[in-house]
Amino acid sequence: MKENTQIKALLDLLDDPDENVFSTVSDKIISIGKDIIPNLENLWETIQNEETQERIEQLIHRLHFRDLSNEFTEWANGSNDLLSGSIIVSKYHYPEMQPSIVMQEIEKLRRNIWLELNSYLTPLEKINVLNSIFFNYYKQTGVEVSYDNPDYFLINKTLEGKKGNAISNGIIYQSLCKLLDIPVRAINIPKQFILGYFDEQYDALNPSGHPSEKINFFIDPYLGQIYSHKDIESYLKKLSAPPSTTYFRAMNNKRIIKLLLKELSKCFDNENNQYKMNELISLANILEP
Repeated sequence: MKENTQIKALLDLLDDPDENVFSTVSDKIISIGKDIIPNLENLWETIQNEETQERIEQLIHRLHFRDLSNEFTEWANGSNDLLSGSIIVSKYHYPEMQPSIVMQEIEKLRRNIWLELNSYLTPLEKINVLNSIFFNYYKQTGVEVSYDNPDYFLINKTLEGKKGNAISNGIIYQSLCKLLDIPVRAINIPKQFILGYFDEQYDALNPSGHPSEKINFFIDPYLGQIYSHKDIESYLKKLSAPPSTTYFRAMNNKRIIKLLLKELSKCFDNENNQYKMNELISLANILEP
């Protein structure tokens, strides 16, 4: 954006000590939109006052956040594609990230897996092929869910560093399965992010069957471990979880992205970053039913 007289006048007021003046100027700058960001970045580089630099950083963040909120609203009312939703989440922490790089990595993975698949493979054999490419050939690995490093929740960094937690790995895993027409979806097992391999013909043959019977087996996207129904039953007993059919229903993409946002927000649960936690929770609330 070229610096016209009005914009120059606004930028000149950013170091005004009067908070009321700064608040008015900030609102006017935000109303211009993200096209003013290059002007703000240029000003940041040319001034020496740290307080004014912090103000500029806050304004740039507000502009990115407003844009991101609009993106989430459009996503929630649009296709709800899981991969696209996870990319928008990554843009909160890395606003300059290039979605095309994520898509290229996903396509590389998809193609390598697709070349090893054929129509004669059983469901378990298909998952073994996917696991072999993703975890052995591609060298993707898993880390325990913790809140010390937000990168392990973000798809761009999970792919770049080949390391993610069960949620970020699971989003990549489910996205690959969708691209490969493999019926794998995240389910509602308590305190875990677990995927289920769904029998696509079950509903037609058993319309009144228990939801758990629609799932052939379970997959932990942490490292691709396969679990049986007995394994899941034992886990639920250890939790003393009451029986519920909801555990075995597929999570929709809005709910997965909402979970990702809320878990990511916990990485900023401290005094300096409390505003980031609040912003991420407000983005999650956009996805409320």
